[in-house]
Amino acid sequence: MSDRLSGISVFVTAVEAGSFAMAASRLHLSRSAVGKTIARLEQRLGVRLFHRTTRSQSLTDDGALFYERCLRALEEIRGAETLLESGKRQVSGRLRVSMPVLFGRMCIAPLLTELTREHPGLELELSFSDRVVDLIEDGFDMAIRNGTLANSSGLVARRIGDHRMTLCASPAYLQRCGEPHSIEQLAQHEAVTYMRAGARRSWLVLDSDGKPQEVMPNNRLQMDDLQAIADAATAGFGIAWLPCWLVREQLLSGALVRLLRDRPGAAFEAHAVWPHTPHLPLKVRLAVDTLVSKLPASLALVEKAL
Repeated sequence: MSDRLSGISVFVTAVEAGSFAMAASRLHLSRSAVGKTIARLEQRLGVRLFHRTTRSQSLTDDGALFYERCLRALEEIRGAETLLESGKRQVSGRLRVSMPVLFGRMCIAPLLTELTREHPGLELELSFSDRVVDLIEDGFDMAIRNGTLANSSGLVARRIGDHRMTLCASPAYLQRCGEPHSIEQLAQHEAVTYMRAGARRSWLVLDSDGKPQEVMPNNRLQMDDLQAIADAATAGFGIAWLPCWLVREQLLSGALVRLLRDRPGAAFEAHAVWPHTPHLPLKVRLAVDTLVSKLPASLALVEKAL
C-alpha cells in the first residue's frame, strides 16, 4: 500500500511540476527514479499516463482522468489528517491574513472565505497588499508570499503551491510582428515588463533541457502592476510574461495567445508564513492545511485548461 501511495505522490508531483526533471528536484530524487516510478505505475494500471517527447510531456486522456481522481484522494487524506489534528473542534476567533493583491484576490481569498461556512465562529480579516508586512509588528497571524523567501528569523514557512508563468501576446501584435519560436527570437520583440522599486525584472524561460534561462527583453513599457501588464499585452503593445492564473480567461477567449507552448513555463513557489510559537493556533493550522490541500489542485486545473 505504501508503494502505491508513493507512486501516486510522484505522479501528481510530475504533473504539477511540468517535467520529470523538475519533479525530481522537488522530491529530492533522480530523474531516473521518477521515470521508473511512473513506468511502474503505468504497468500496474495497464495504461499510458503521459505522452513523452524529448522536449515535453503531456497527460494522456487516461492520465488526466487518473490525475483528477488522485487529487480527490489526496485531498481526502489531508482532510482526514486535519480533522484528527484539530481534535474535531470547531475553530473560532479572528484570523488576520496578509496576501499579494492579485494572487490573493483570485487564488487565496476564495479558498479561505469558504472556511467561514464550515466554522461559523471563525472571523476572517484579509488584507491585500504587495508590501512585505512585518507579521508581529503589524499584528497578522499569517501571510502569503510568492517566490524565494528572504531569511526571516522567528517565522515558519510552508509551501502551499506553485504558480506557473507563461509568455503571451495578442493576435494583433503577432500578426504585426510575427511569433517567436525560440528563446533567442524573444530579444527581437517588443515587451511589456514588470518593474519594482525602479528595477526591471528579467524573464525566466525553460530551455529544451528544462533549465531556466534568464531573458532581458526589449521592453517598450514597464509597469509595477501585473493586471496593467496583462491589459497592455491584450491591447497589442508587446509580449508579456505573466502567471497562468491571471491570464486564463484571455487565453481561453483568444484575446491572448500562449507562446513557446512546447516548453513548460517557469514556476514560482507560494508559501504561507507565520510567527513561530510553541503551539500553532488551530485557526492558523486550519488555514494553512486548507491552502496546502486545495491550492495546488486549483492552480493545476487552470494550467490544464490552457
